[in-house]
Amino acid sequence: MSGVYIHIPFCKKACSYCDFFFSTNLSSKENLVKALNKEINLRSDYLSNKNLDSIYFGGGTPSLLSHEELRTVLETLKSHFTFGKNIEITLEVNPDDITTKSLRDWFQLGFNRLSIGLQSFDDEELKWMNRAHTATESLASVKLAQDAGFNNLTIDLIYGSKFQSLKTWEKTLTTAMSLETQHISSYNLTIENKTALGVNFNKGIEPPVSDDLSSKQFIMMADAFEDAGFVHYEISNFGKPNFFAKHNSNYWLQQAYLGIGPSAHSFNGNSRQWNVSNNSSYIKSLDTDQSFFEKEELSVNNRYNEYVLTRLRTIWGCDLNEIKAQFGEVIAKHFKNGILVKKNFLIEKNKVFTLTKSAKLQADGIASDLFILD
Repeated sequence: MSGVYIHIPFCKKACSYCDFFFSTNLSSKENLVKALNKEINLRSDYLSNKNLDSIYFGGGTPSLLSHEELRTVLETLKSHFTFGKNIEITLEVNPDDITTKSLRDWFQLGFNRLSIGLQSFDDEELKWMNRAHTATESLASVKLAQDAGFNNLTIDLIYGSKFQSLKTWEKTLTTAMSLETQHISSYNLTIENKTALGVNFNKGIEPPVSDDLSSKQFIMMADAFEDAGFVHYEISNFGKPNFFAKHNSNYWLQQAYLGIGPSAHSFNGNSRQWNVSNNSSYIKSLDTDQSFFEKEELSVNNRYNEYVLTRLRTIWGCDLNEIKAQFGEVIAKHFKNGILVKKNFLIEKNKVFTLTKSAKLQADGIASDLFILD
C-alpha cells in the first residue's frame, strides 16, 4: 500500500512556535490549488503501487480550503489512484474552522478522519501561542465533529511551555481523555530560531524549556494515556487499538509515499525528494514546466540509518532479522554490536529491540549512536 501527503501552505495566523512552511497571505490560494492538481498529474507514476491506504491533507491549515478546492484535489487523485477499501483520508483542521456546515462538507467529500489542532485548554497559553481559537472552542469543536458522525478523531497537544506545571498538565491530560477521541498526538515544545518564540528567546524575553519538567510531563502522559486504553505506539502518538494513524505509520515503517505541494517530501524506498519551500516559486515552476524539487538517492547506509531512526521510535522496533535481510550481514553485525552498548535502554523480544519508557526521552541520541557514518 502507498500514501499521499498534500501540503496546504496557508494559515490565518502565525503560531509563535511553528517552524513548518506556511504563509498567512491567501491571495495565491486559487493558483496554488491548480498547481497541486498539476503536480499530481505529473508525478502519479512516482508510486509504483497505485492502491492508496492513506491520504493526508496537512499544513499549514488545510481547513482553509473551500469545499470545491478540496473536491478538485481529491478528484485528481482518484483519476490516478485506487482508493483502498479501508483508506484513511485525514484533514488537519483548527477548532475555529469547525462548523456544522464545514463538517458536513468534509464528510460528504470522503474525509473520514480529522486531526484537530487543540494544543492547549488554557486561554492564556493559547493567546501566547497566537492561536486563533479559545479553550471553549477546543472542547466544542470535538463534540461537533463527533455529533457530525466522525468516529476517527485525533487531537494535538503541546507540553513543556512556561504556563505548565505538573498539576496543570495533569488537568490537561484529564480533559483530553474526557473528549473520548480515538487518537492523541502530543509534542514537547521546541524553540526554533526563526519563529516568534525563538526570536523572543534569543532576546531573553522567553525562558528556555525545562528538560526536567518536560521529561516528567512525558512520563506522566505516557502512564495516563496507557491506563486509559491508548497504545503508546510511537513516542509522540497514542492510539486506541485499530486507530493508529496510517499516514504516520507509513513514515515510520518505511512505506512509499508521495508528497504534493510546497516543501512536501516524497519517499519510494530508494530515494527521497523534497519540493521547493516557496509558494510563488512552486506555482511558477509548475506553470512553466520547470523543476520544482530536489532529489537524493539513498545509499544502503542512509536507508539503514533511517530505518533505525524511525523504527526505534515505535512499538515495532528494530528487527535484527529484518536488518540482515534488507541491509546485509555486515550492517546487521554493526547494529548488534551497537545494541550491546545500549542494552540498558532497550527491551529485546525475539530479536526485536524497542526502547524502554525512560529511554524514549533520548530516542534520537540512542538511534544516532547506532548509525553508520559514510
